This record gives sequence, structure tokens and C-alpha cells, in this order.
Amino acid sequence: MDKRTTAEGALSALADGASLAVGGFGLCGIPMTLIRAVERSGVHGLEVVSNNCGVDDWGLGVLLARHRIARVTGSYVGENKEFARQYLAGELEVELCPQGTLAERLRAGGCGIPAFYTPTGVGTQIAEGGIPWRYGRDGSVAVASPARETRVFQGREYVLEESITTDFALVAAARGDRHGNLVFEGTAANFNPAAAMAGRVTVAEVAELVEPGRLRPEDVHLPGVFVQHVVHAPRPDKRVEKRTVTAEAPS
Repeated sequence: MDKRTTAEGALSALADGASLAVGGFGLCGIPMTLIRAVERSGVHGLEVVSNNCGVDDWGLGVLLARHRIARVTGSYVGENKEFARQYLAGELEVELCPQGTLAERLRAGGCGIPAFYTPTGVGTQIAEGGIPWRYGRDGSVAVASPARETRVFQGREYVLEESITTDFALVAAARGDRHGNLVFEGTAANFNPAAAMAGRVTVAEVAELVEPGRLRPEDVHLPGVFVQHVVHAPRPDKRVEKRTVTAEAPS
């Protein structure tokens, strides 16, 4: 039950073309220690599932800048110029997904649910298809999203969404024990638990490692059954995604 290891040890089986579910929201609760370990591993062609892709010099943006990522499934890309450049240049395949739907696709994958119906996206290209997933070098659409099945339940139309599972999941927790029980803090609780559930091999970096029994059961956000490896890592530097400063009032 002692799941402690190093970042390199936990990711020793990571190979080119692997799929990764990565926790975090914006720059909050991202597993930066594990992302750096992926960078050092030298793997390429990764398929990443995450709410967003970091910024140009932090988070998943570090892997993106080094062209390690081939495909991204996410819900927000607005703060990363290199992400936009690679997508529009046909260097990166991107599947955009409504934020709540993405969270549920990850959670469903972890629960063994293959698909589910949701009203989100009905009447849009999410259901009808045609969203550019990958552009050609000449600016044409090389790969477009497919149309999805819809059904009516109790007079309301719903669209079918498939769940997501990945080869690995990388998450960051505020506290955890060597059995893999995890506690997330604040906004970091948004995507980290769902991402952890979706991974066939889940690696958690933990800022504060405590002995088993120190975490009250009612405080645990993710039980250790979903976690294969625990990496004790100090909390990384706090980054601000978009800094806003109030101008001084004229005297």
C-alpha cells in the first residue's frame, strides 16, 4: 500500500503517443512537477485531455512549446498564443468541449460509464459536427468533428457524449497519504478528481504528505483506489494567469 515513488519512476512506462488526463484549472492546481518530468522524458506525440493548456511558459504550455503534444481535448485555450498558432497552422489537433461536459466525460470514464446524454450542445456544431479539429497547411479543414447522435427524453433533446479514459492521469493535491488518498484545495478540486479517475495509471504529486489515518475520511476528495503512484513534491511557485492592476486615482 506504500505508493510513494519519484516522478521519473512513476512515469517510466510513458511512451510516445500516450494519452494523458491532466488536472488543474487555469494555473491553479496543475501538476507542474509531473509536467516537468514528462518534459525531461523526451516523449512525443502526446494526446492530452485537460481543461486548458497552460500559458506559453507554464503548465502544459511547456510541453506545447517543445512540440511534444499532438492532440488536445479541452474547453478553453484563450491565454496561450503558441497554442493558437499551432492549431491554426495545422500542427496541432484540437477538440473543444463544453467545460461541464468535459468534466463529466472524465468522471464517467472513471466510473465505467461508456457514454451519456446531455442537453449541452444541442442545436450547435457540437451535435451537428463540422468543428475544425485540425487545419491543413493551406488553411483548409483537414479533420472536422463528426455529427453526434441525439435523442428526445420527456420532450427535450439531448446529445450523446462518449466518456474519456487515458493511459495516464497527472494530478496535484494539497495533501495526501502514501495509500493515495487525496485532498484538493479550493479551485484545484475542479478537474483534478475527475482527471484522476479517468487515468488507467494515475500519478499524484502531493504538497503535504501525511501518515495514513491522519486524513479524516470525510475530508478525502479522492480515495486511493484511483491512485497508483504518489510523488511528494513541494508546491510550485504561484503563477497568475492574467494580472490586473488597479490604476492609482489622480491626485
